Amino acid sequence: MTPIRVLLADDHTLIRAGLRMVVVSQPDFTVVGEASDGREAVALAEQLEPDVVVMDIGMPSLNGIEACRQIHDSLPGTQVIMLSMHSDEGYVLRALKAGAKGYMLKDSAEADLAGAIRAVTAGKSFFSPAVSKILLEDYMRKLKRTGAEDSFDLLSPREREVLQLVAEGKSSKEVANLLSLSVYTVETHRAKLMQKLNLHNIPELILYAVRKGVIS
Repeated sequence: MTPIRVLLADDHTLIRAGLRMVVVSQPDFTVVGEASDGREAVALAEQLEPDVVVMDIGMPSLNGIEACRQIHDSLPGTQVIMLSMHSDEGYVLRALKAGAKGYMLKDSAEADLAGAIRAVTAGKSFFSPAVSKILLEDYMRKLKRTGAEDSFDLLSPREREVLQLVAEGKSSKEVANLLSLSVYTVETHRAKLMQKLNLHNIPELILYAVRKGVIS
């Protein structure tokens, strides 16, 4: 079996060493390189073409968000997991908009990293449980404060299926094949559910799905 090739990017040597220990403890993972700043991470990613980049959000020379964006643009087959100390929605949304498929809190890296790498390699999104919990609590507070009803109840069963598959990172064509629908029908369902939920782009849709527990 071909191992999952991982690039580690963090400006703290001790943190990189800890991440490396987690990765090499898995028989199906291998570390192909390490970077200590954002520019080095981009250069190494383009040189090594890893399956997954595990990257700190706050790095010198080039921050993790911008490095993620550049890697996503030049290497669409490489998945990025963002490491951060910040669990609020603004940071998560910025990471998703930059192309990250995973968002993990540093203090849970030892417990969650292997699962995160496997999830994004399989084409799924991954968020630390604490991040998912905070997003859900923020969302419930917002509903309570505004007196709004849960808009998830407005979705049809088919729209909920499409919501989950799109949030997991599948293309309209992949969703169409899975549900035996035309691509046009899938895109119509996606447009309708985003209108019902007042969502404006795919990163917002992914955040919504995490809040609702549709994806982990």
